[in-house]
Amino acid sequence: MIQNPILPGFHADPCICRKGDDFYIAVSSFEWFPGIPIYHSKDMKNWELYSHALTNAEDPDLKKLPSAKGIWAPCLTYCEADDLFYVVYGVMNSMNARYFDVDNYLITAKDLRGPWSEPVYLHSSGFDASMFHDDDGKKYIVALEWETRTEYEKPGPICIVEYDPAQKKVVGMPKAFWRGGTDRGCIEAPHLTKRGNYYYIMCAEGGTGYYHSVTMGRSENVWGPYEADPCNPIVTSVPENHNERADWDHLKPRYYNPESKLQKSGHASYVDLPNGETWLVHLTSRPFVPELRCTLGRETAIQRMKWTEDGWLRMENGGNMAQEFVEESKLPGYPVKKLPQRDDFDSETLGIGYYAPRIDPVTFVDLKARPGWIRLRGQESGCSLNKTSILARKLTSVQAVVTTKVDFTPLSYQHTAGLILYYDNMNFVYLYKYFSDTLNHSAISVMQVENGIKREFPEARTFVEDGQDIWMRLEIKGRKSCFKWSLDGDTYKEIGPCFDTTKFSDEYSEFGEFTGTFVGITCGDRMLHQHTADFDFFEYVADETADVK
Repeated sequence: MIQNPILPGFHADPCICRKGDDFYIAVSSFEWFPGIPIYHSKDMKNWELYSHALTNAEDPDLKKLPSAKGIWAPCLTYCEADDLFYVVYGVMNSMNARYFDVDNYLITAKDLRGPWSEPVYLHSSGFDASMFHDDDGKKYIVALEWETRTEYEKPGPICIVEYDPAQKKVVGMPKAFWRGGTDRGCIEAPHLTKRGNYYYIMCAEGGTGYYHSVTMGRSENVWGPYEADPCNPIVTSVPENHNERADWDHLKPRYYNPESKLQKSGHASYVDLPNGETWLVHLTSRPFVPELRCTLGRETAIQRMKWTEDGWLRMENGGNMAQEFVEESKLPGYPVKKLPQRDDFDSETLGIGYYAPRIDPVTFVDLKARPGWIRLRGQESGCSLNKTSILARKLTSVQAVVTTKVDFTPLSYQHTAGLILYYDNMNFVYLYKYFSDTLNHSAISVMQVENGIKREFPEARTFVEDGQDIWMRLEIKGRKSCFKWSLDGDTYKEIGPCFDTTKFSDEYSEFGEFTGTFVGITCGDRMLHQHTADFDFFEYVADETADVK
């Protein structure tokens, strides 16, 4: 059996496509860089991180964008007639006053590992834009048209516009053509496909929270009108339909379903296989209960589907409740490489699974200066929206142990380096070495930023020598996350208080949403942006089978 989620941790808004016998999933990246992770599989069960579609940190420039802005909902398609991969993505610049100012772009590549074309601007009428390649050679862009007028239903309708690949621009103005297949409201995430004589519109409805769902409609004309699937929603965590068109809040925790391990199931795309199988990937979350906080963010799950004789898409086992366990494909098994638990930094290139907020990690990372170590050049604080030197990987389980060894000689309290648990620039905890004026010597301590309020723990301050390596460890055990340190890598001492893991979540954060928690190493130099710290290794050991409870 396949156990969901197939991509645990921060893997939101999945879009699946096929080229021959290869399958790919692209997911959102928001303010994290490199942007738009793409996963590869040949058997629908085993997925490896394959590439990133956005590798130029200057285009788009994510610096100074608040958390949860940046790259939203990529659409990955393959056009056989062109022998090209297409990625449509939005750059969300602002959500102030509920305006949702977004710019949508298109890039193409022969190979998903690049090179990618220069971005082509599409439009800014709304988010979750996607591309459809019709069998007559025409191409269309569909997106949610964000409604800004007071007296109109939010968030707005789905709109469509033709795209001219020769002129590299849309043809005319986007036209509204679909307002949903239910009354759940908050329609978004449109994908157009064609099967037989019908065009199908697949959307998410109910908001990307606890009332999320997957719905469909169809038409014999790409411009519509479209008829709703009589069994909508076709996949969800909450089967009962209620009229929520008047409530455009996305979270709706009142719809938490205690009967399901998978919550927030929605925002989907599907792929038909040559062997007759149909698979759908969708967003889902696993909250701590009763707090209803999703520390791992929005994850990616997969479901087996089937087409009915009258031309509608259904879950293969009947019903519409997202399933934690799914029967494997009949495709031959194809094991893939997983991200290594331990990185000794023996390579001169950075591993594929590392990310930094808003900037390219290569701008502050040096793997050549000290072979077998990674050197981080310090920049702004972890609270910065600009340039902060955090090298992190996604937290994929709430049962995990993260360890590193640091060699660092601070010359000022403005110099810090260590181990961080990070949700966003307003929510993180940090075990760090610094120069203590109180002790007139180097020390280690713990710091917390919770919804923008910084707290230090003077009682945790501990004298340490310079020139001596320090092992740092973070133990995440469900709701509790605790730091430890060691001078030999064998005997560890606790330092500072334990922290509430559930608070690192969309639901608790007052400044960010839609992403997920990261663990990583970091260095700060808030004086000259040039002081460095060396790390010997980074080890992430997680129990991926552990439940979130």
